[in-house]
Amino acid sequence: MRILIQLRPSPDLVAAVTDPGQTATTADVADGLPGVELDPAFTPVAVPRPLPAADGDPLSLSQPLDFSLAPEDASVLVRGTISDDELTARVALLPALRPDVVGVFADPVIESTPVCGGDPPTGDWHDVERLLNVPGLHAQGLDGDGVTVAVLDTGINAAHTARQLGRGVTVDAERCWSPSGVTGRPGEFEVDHGTMCAFDTLITAPQATLIDIPVLLSTRPGGSALDGLLSDAVAAFAHLRNVLDAQPAESRSLVVNNSWGSFSPEWDFPVGHPGNYSDNAAHPFNLMVAALDRTGADVLFAAGNCGRECPDGRCAYPGRPIVGANSHPKVLSVGGIDVNGERVGYSSQGPGRLTARKPDVCAYTHFLGSRAFGASEPDSGTSAAAPVAAGLVAAVRTRWPAGKLSPAQLRALLRRTAEDRSEVGFDYDYGYGTVDPAGVIAALQKRSKHAR
Repeated sequence: MRILIQLRPSPDLVAAVTDPGQTATTADVADGLPGVELDPAFTPVAVPRPLPAADGDPLSLSQPLDFSLAPEDASVLVRGTISDDELTARVALLPALRPDVVGVFADPVIESTPVCGGDPPTGDWHDVERLLNVPGLHAQGLDGDGVTVAVLDTGINAAHTARQLGRGVTVDAERCWSPSGVTGRPGEFEVDHGTMCAFDTLITAPQATLIDIPVLLSTRPGGSALDGLLSDAVAAFAHLRNVLDAQPAESRSLVVNNSWGSFSPEWDFPVGHPGNYSDNAAHPFNLMVAALDRTGADVLFAAGNCGRECPDGRCAYPGRPIVGANSHPKVLSVGGIDVNGERVGYSSQGPGRLTARKPDVCAYTHFLGSRAFGASEPDSGTSAAAPVAAGLVAAVRTRWPAGKLSPAQLRALLRRTAEDRSEVGFDYDYGYGTVDPAGVIAALQKRSKHAR
């Protein structure tokens, strides 16, 4: 079983891990852990310490939190493998017996979320442009100019994306990041799932700058071409925190799209185990998500394709399939509707596991767009819905950086202005409803008047 081991080494070693100018190795921070085969290819990652919320509980992720990366506070993650039946190794790593070990956590497989069926597309991306009121957004100067969007996926093919859009695409190669062992140049990966996500983001925010992070191309024994490990996403989020920290606080804007998730408890510790990911706010990746939000990033996750009517064949959770970070209270979890406003049958329903009210909103999917999978194949799944919503968020950030409108405030605005798809307000099929750019514009204009 793949695991993440959270350690608290000496402050000088923590400082070396947190310093972007230094490179600390696994051997530097963890040597001789019994029963664990450490992965030397994984660069140790610093995990910030959550500071207590108002209620005194540092893991109440629904409350405002601060995070500390100070050497005396932060911990360090390394990656390793432990035999599935080697219980003694797990016991030996428990903090009570090894005081340098903070915890041992699951490192589950993460996979892209394509559609489960073969239905033809409904409409095309120009319908999405119309429904998202893209001309109205651009008339307000909301086109993504100066905004960075990180696409954590299978890599982007910028040339293909530009051809389909009929305009240029900007990839910031210096701020891109790849897991160990992934070869290829930023913006020049094979046309695939990540290219679809990039295209769908740029429908609404064509001037946004992309950061290419191919976490789903990471390799593991027995793995497939379109899955990675959560540990690589942990490292990617650490990189993105450095990207965000380099921006002036008053003008920060970073949108992070994640069209992937964990489909099966097979790769996870059981619910209730301290190393569990799906239901555990204390898992290091869930803490990294909260820390990135606190630093000023907008984090979006696909709700997943485990809807009751048409679940993806990989869906193995017996219930409540929106798990882990996809259900995090600090992210915008996005379900899918078609251009006729109907929920697609594969869009996962809530309640979520880390917070019940998931998905947050729905956005458009199953339309002819990027042609990443063929000339007549749709951009589909909540994998497409999430970047469509990310494009709207990036458009808003053109004039409303995190210093003016925090990620929490923007999530609340998107929920409040969403077009309700039911008669009861929030529901587990549509969340708060379909994203409504006209409502967003009106709310921002009202906010501007009150700020004067």
